[in-house]
Amino acid sequence: MRTIISLSLLPLALALSNGVGKTPAMGWNPYNAFLCATTEAEYHSAAQNLVNLGLNKLGYNYFNLDCGWQSTARTSSGQITWDTTILPSGVPALGTFVHNLGLKFGVYSDGGVFACDFVGGTAHYVGSLGHETADAQTFATWGADYLKYDNCYAVNSTDFVDDNPPIQLEPHYATMENALSATGRPILFSACEWGVQDPARWPASTVANSWRIANDIGPPASWDNLFRIINQLVPITQFAGPGGFNDLDLLEVGNTGLTAAEQQTHFAFWAAAKSPLFISTDLTNPSTQTLSILQNQRIIAVNQDSLGKSIAFKRRYTNDNDVWAGPLSDGSTVVVVINWQNSTRNLTLVLADVGFSSATATDLITGSSLGKLTTSLKQSRRFTANVAAHGSMVLKLTSGVSIAAPTFTFYPATSGTLGGGASTRVVNSSVNVVGFVGNGGTLTFNNVDGGTAGGTKLVSFDYINGDVTFSNTACSNCRNAMVSVNGGAAVQVQMPLSAQSWDILFSGYLVSLSGFKAGKTNTVTLSNPSAFTPDWYRMGVVV
Repeated sequence: MRTIISLSLLPLALALSNGVGKTPAMGWNPYNAFLCATTEAEYHSAAQNLVNLGLNKLGYNYFNLDCGWQSTARTSSGQITWDTTILPSGVPALGTFVHNLGLKFGVYSDGGVFACDFVGGTAHYVGSLGHETADAQTFATWGADYLKYDNCYAVNSTDFVDDNPPIQLEPHYATMENALSATGRPILFSACEWGVQDPARWPASTVANSWRIANDIGPPASWDNLFRIINQLVPITQFAGPGGFNDLDLLEVGNTGLTAAEQQTHFAFWAAAKSPLFISTDLTNPSTQTLSILQNQRIIAVNQDSLGKSIAFKRRYTNDNDVWAGPLSDGSTVVVVINWQNSTRNLTLVLADVGFSSATATDLITGSSLGKLTTSLKQSRRFTANVAAHGSMVLKLTSGVSIAAPTFTFYPATSGTLGGGASTRVVNSSVNVVGFVGNGGTLTFNNVDGGTAGGTKLVSFDYINGDVTFSNTACSNCRNAMVSVNGGAAVQVQMPLSAQSWDILFSGYLVSLSGFKAGKTNTVTLSNPSAFTPDWYRMGVVV
C-alpha cells in the first residue's frame, strides 16, 4: 500500500535520456481517419500534403505508420515484415519517401503476441513480444525515427484487449526501450498502453518519451471522450517534463463528431497539457477551419515551450467551467478555461483561481492583446468573454501580480458524524478516511466555524477517488458529491480522479458554499442519493 500523499507534493519522475523527445512530438498518424486499413497511396498522399500545406514547417515532422501494415507471419528467418497488399513497395521504401520529403519516419508495433486491429482481434497482425531485439534492429535498419508501441494481446494469444491484466506491463515497454537503445539510432519511444496500470507512476518516463494516459479518443470523436480523458489527466500533470510527456491520444481536429468550438478546445487543451500533437485526419482537402486550428502558432508555441510543464487543474465549477493553468519558460502563465455548458454564453475567469490579482493578457486563439486584467480593489479581479458551447478561453498572462494562497481551518473526516453505510477506512498506519458515503451513507462535519459573518465560504476538500474507467459513463473518471450547509439545498460537486488507485490523495479541491452562520455551530453534510462519492480525508473552511 502506498503512503497517502498530496497531489502537489508528488515528485517529478526522471526523464528518459535518449536524445529525442525534449518537447512533445508533433506529426501525423492515420488511425482516426483510416483505422487499420491505410493504403500505401494514402500514406504517400498524406506525407506529401503534410509538406504541401506547410504543416511540417510548424513542427508536424513525424509521419507515422499505425496498425495494419504488418503481415500475419514473420519471414522464414523470423523477421517482422509488411503486408504486401497494403504496402506493395515495402516499409523501407516508404521510409525513404518520407525522409526525402524532409520528414521523420515513425513505425508501429505491439508489445503483445499479436498487434491491435479494428476487427475484434481477428486480424492477428504480428506483434513484437519475445522479438524485441530483432524487431528494434529491423526498425532501425528501415530508418525509423519513432516507435508507437501498442498493448493488444499483451497477456497471451487469446486476450485481445485487457484493461486489468494479471501481469505488469512495464517490463514489456522497458524491454523494447532497451532494444531500441541498443541499436544506436535515436528513436522516439511512444508507450501506447492506454493508461493501464497508471503508467505516469511507474514511472513510464524512465522507459518512454510519452505514455498514453487513457483509452482511445475515438473514433468516433465525441465531447464525452474529451471529458473522460481530461478527468484522467487531473492527478498526473506533474509527471510531464522535457523528454517525457502524458499522451492524451491523437487529435480529432478535422474529423466529424466535434463542433468547431470543441475542436478548438481539444487542440488548445492538448497543447497546453504538453501532449504529443498528432494530426489524425485526411489531409487531402482539409477545411479552412481545420487548418486554422492546427496552424495556430501561438498555441503550438505553448506545446513546444522548453520548460515542458503541463497545465494543472485549478478549479472546477460543476457543470459550468474548468480552470487550468501552468507556467511557461519566459515566466508567463498559460490559462485554459473550458465552457462545460451546452450553450454560448459569457464565461468569466477569476484571476484568483490562477493565483493572481492582476496580469496582462493575450488571447492565444485570436492573438488579440487584452491589456491589463484588473478592477478596483473592492471587486474580484476577473475577465469575461463570450465563449461558444464547449468552447474555451486560452490566455497567456504576463506581469502577473501574485496573491497569497487562502488559509483554511481543517476538519478531519473521521471526526464527523457517519450515517447510513458510511464507514472509516484505513489507508496506511497513520491515515484513515471515510468511505461508502452515498447510496444512503452520509458524512456530516460538525461545529464548523463560519467566522464572524457567515455567508458564503471557500471550502477545500481532500479526497481519494480511484474510480477509473476506460469507457464513457455518466461521470467518467469522476464522482459526484452533494454538499449541504446547515441542512440547506445540496450543491452538486463533481470531483475527478485522485489517482488510479485508492491510496493517493487529491488535496485542495475548492468549492464556494453559501448558507454559513456566524460562529462555530455550522454543519456540512456530504451525500449522494444514487451513487458513491469519493472517500474523504478532510474539509477546510477558509479563515
